Amino acid sequence: MSRNYLLRWLFFMTGLVLLALGVSLTIKGQRLGIGPWDVLHVGLFQQLGLTVGTWSIIMGVLIIGVTVIVTKKPPRVGAVLNMVLIGIFIDVFNFLISEPSTLTGVITVFCIGIVVMGYGVGIYVSANLGAGPRDTVMMMIVEKTGWSISKVRRGIELVVLVIGLSLGGPVGVGTLIMALFLGSIVNVSLPQSTLLLQRLLDQNNATNESHLASKKL
Repeated sequence: MSRNYLLRWLFFMTGLVLLALGVSLTIKGQRLGIGPWDVLHVGLFQQLGLTVGTWSIIMGVLIIGVTVIVTKKPPRVGAVLNMVLIGIFIDVFNFLISEPSTLTGVITVFCIGIVVMGYGVGIYVSANLGAGPRDTVMMMIVEKTGWSISKVRRGIELVVLVIGLSLGGPVGVGTLIMALFLGSIVNVSLPQSTLLLQRLLDQNNATNESHLASKKL
């Protein structure tokens, strides 16, 4: 396996871990409300049982199925891994991280969670190994319409929020903050992550070319 491929997988896995960590942090700060997708997952958990991570996986399967039907293309390996690993990582972090006991702690944990989520998405998407189900839909709409990532993400999440609210998911001012600003963070983190990865790949290619040249000499 080439080093370039390993670099992409490193970015992919790092992004998934950060994304799941961010989701768990916002869930721990749910007194402010949580992200639209997690309102849906928590609402389903409250109504039907299982775990939040399991519902994340189930919804991912449904979204991938719809995406395959619309695009007539099979999902990439990265998209399937994203769907499964995010759910598992969320449950692990939910188990490891305790809920803050003060309002200041809740606000701090929630705000950190939003930023971590935004950079997690940017880092794993930049690897170009297959975006997760939700981000695949987002990027598909962006490509077809030319709209900004932030605008598309906000639209999708507002629709999901209404469904989650009807299931009794925790909604608050934090939910609105996340719906409005997470897409903007991704708008910043994705170009940054893409540039960083490209620089690392270029450095690796230059090193390989240098080694080849020295061998010829």
